[in-house]
Amino acid sequence: MANSREGRFVHLLPCAERTLLVVARTLSLTLLFRHGVDDEPSLRPPSVRRCSAAATTTSCCLFGVLSGTPTPPPAEHHRCIDCQTCRWMAPEVFKRVDGKAAVAAQPISDEHRTKALQALLSCPTSSIHTEKPAKDILQVQNMFPLPIDNHLLPGVYLCGYHSQDSYGATSYLLTHPDGNILVDSPRYTTKLAENIEKLGGARYMFLTHMDDVADHRKWAERLKCERIIHSGDVEDVTADVEWKLTGNGPWDIGADFELIHTPGHTEGSVCLFYKPVKALFTGDHVAKSEESDDLDLFLMYSKQSVGLQLDSMRKLLKLDFEWFLPGHGYRIHYKDVHAKDSAIESLIANYTS
Repeated sequence: MANSREGRFVHLLPCAERTLLVVARTLSLTLLFRHGVDDEPSLRPPSVRRCSAAATTTSCCLFGVLSGTPTPPPAEHHRCIDCQTCRWMAPEVFKRVDGKAAVAAQPISDEHRTKALQALLSCPTSSIHTEKPAKDILQVQNMFPLPIDNHLLPGVYLCGYHSQDSYGATSYLLTHPDGNILVDSPRYTTKLAENIEKLGGARYMFLTHMDDVADHRKWAERLKCERIIHSGDVEDVTADVEWKLTGNGPWDIGADFELIHTPGHTEGSVCLFYKPVKALFTGDHVAKSEESDDLDLFLMYSKQSVGLQLDSMRKLLKLDFEWFLPGHGYRIHYKDVHAKDSAIESLIANYTS
């Protein structure tokens, strides 16, 4: 099943000049780079399929084997925003090519296929498609929210359905007897809302910072949850948030959750510390480098000083956690708190030496 024609994965990458379908195949590898027509219609899968079909009968170029990975068109022609989502969700299928995501190999097992379909549903720009409709897509839809690790992180779920409005940020659902917490906003979909309600809905929606609020209003209306954001990150779109944090904290949500003010990426960046499972949800404050196991502050996107963000990292040395669950990229599990502290100290040294 994993190698069936129906199961082939492709990236559809539009620009706004002429229609050109480039099909590159390497063994079972299939990459589709679509240039053409107006961007707005091409965002919808039916239009994509119609235009692609037309392209194959008119202007079509077939590239041969290019010693491994086919070379994509120039980066500015891609719809992919390089948010990493597909690469950490299904690393066996998706890789980074010339600064964008690409299909590097077709799934070779049912597990790999399922992960690739999860990435397809989570892609914020709808850039991933199968050559034919996947008959099991509804089954995969029902998997979200997706448990991360029932043993090590009980009650912690990936929401999937990443939003382009938050540059593809990851949203998490934390189930808890005192009320569930939605961390940052996924893209609103009725199916995901129904599945979250089956898990008890959400008492709170915690927004780590201003960049990852996405569809927070739709979720608040549907789930009747109380939203939380730091006052330093309040904008017009979040002016109606119910709980605005002030000062430097920390703040508690019951006995198990602590909110840590970590300014640097933004003035009001806040991390959520889930004490029983020793996990820190970092928003955009810190994440793992895609090229190594090192931590990265992604300073090109920071709105405040390096020194302030490093001071915020020093706060994390005092906390007893072993997991980084970031808003973007790969999560990290350290063997113990000492390994976590060592990684933070190494990061600080890299920026201060």
